[in-house]
Amino acid sequence: MNPKMIWSNLAVSDLERTTQFYTELGFKSNGKSKELTSFFVGENDFVIHFFLKDILKTAIKGEITDSKNSNEVIFTLSAESKEQVDNWAKEVERAGGKIISKPEEFGKGYYGFDFADPDGHRFNVFYM
Repeated sequence: MNPKMIWSNLAVSDLERTTQFYTELGFKSNGKSKELTSFFVGENDFVIHFFLKDILKTAIKGEITDSKNSNEVIFTLSAESKEQVDNWAKEVERAGGKIISKPEEFGKGYYGFDFADPDGHRFNVFYM
């Protein structure tokens, strides 16, 4: 296998709320339709598609996990400084995200926090 690219497809219940949340965090739009909203993340433009739950459920031919109660994946976002970590935590709260763990030192040389978006998808922000 030699894939050219990888991206994620996540289920959401409200495209407008999801679009607003990630736009407020400064994520770059990759377009949207009546079935999905999509964003580029990071310097290499990792793509995250957010599909309406019913659309993704049909595509995967299976059940969708309730991400507010359980998670299979946590995305990690790297920050450039402790101050940036602290600022991002404030931005996440202002945009309507839920802080799971406040910014703190963890392990030697690591500083960060965890949050969930309005649909419960988890992110870990850290500075190393």
